[in-house]
Amino acid sequence: MLKIFSWNVNGLRAVIRKGAFQDFIIKYQPDILCLQETKAKQGQAEIDLPEYEEHWNSAVRPGYAGTAIFVKNELKVLNEYHDFEKCPELTVKKDAFGDPMNEGRILTLEFERFFVVTVYVPNSKNELERLHLREHEWDPALCDYLKQLEKEKPVVICGDFNAAHEEIDIARPKTNHHSAGFTDEERQGITNLVNAGFIDTFRTLNPTAVRYTWWSHWGHARENNVGWRIDYFFISNALQKNLKSAEIYENVMGSDHCPVSIDLEF
Repeated sequence: MLKIFSWNVNGLRAVIRKGAFQDFIIKYQPDILCLQETKAKQGQAEIDLPEYEEHWNSAVRPGYAGTAIFVKNELKVLNEYHDFEKCPELTVKKDAFGDPMNEGRILTLEFERFFVVTVYVPNSKNELERLHLREHEWDPALCDYLKQLEKEKPVVICGDFNAAHEEIDIARPKTNHHSAGFTDEERQGITNLVNAGFIDTFRTLNPTAVRYTWWSHWGHARENNVGWRIDYFFISNALQKNLKSAEIYENVMGSDHCPVSIDLEF
């Protein structure tokens, strides 16, 4: 059984200082661990994990965004790709907030049977200033990228998509239809992934479960479980037969997001 985890750590160095990262690794022993919002470059975070091989895509801007994947040494990584490096015809234009292609938002590893992609999707911002980027640039390019990868072998994509897909995925849908993370445009971006054949693993296995992966720092949201499910694992249809479980770990602390995982059996 292959256990793949994803976690937006909201600053890896902070999670390490709290001891939460080490405790998580010891308890769950992921085979592949995909991280988002590392806010660090390799070497800045002191990690003593000799049983893992580290792969990083860090932002040019210090202390911002970034992704990483830790892989158990016995698993062979064939190739590593940053951003849309494998499909150079794809790009996302920079906007007033910066260049998404310099923010370490996509990291792809190729294994024998599949690709693993970890992604940290840009936030649309409180006033929706980055919604145009999401709708017209980022989301279409990401979907195209995954479809290109899938021509070679199946794809596992995970990470922080900064959007709740359906009303069941957010505690207060009625008051958030025009909020960043639950606009029609952002939700359509996820629908487009599903329509392209990528399976929302948790929702497929748990069609009626009300579970969340992110909580605001305000108003005791986590204590009251007023949350959003914005962290996902999607897989190619070809891997559905291998999917054995999909889980959310609300009790793992250290970040405003909690980890999510899938188990694949080959």
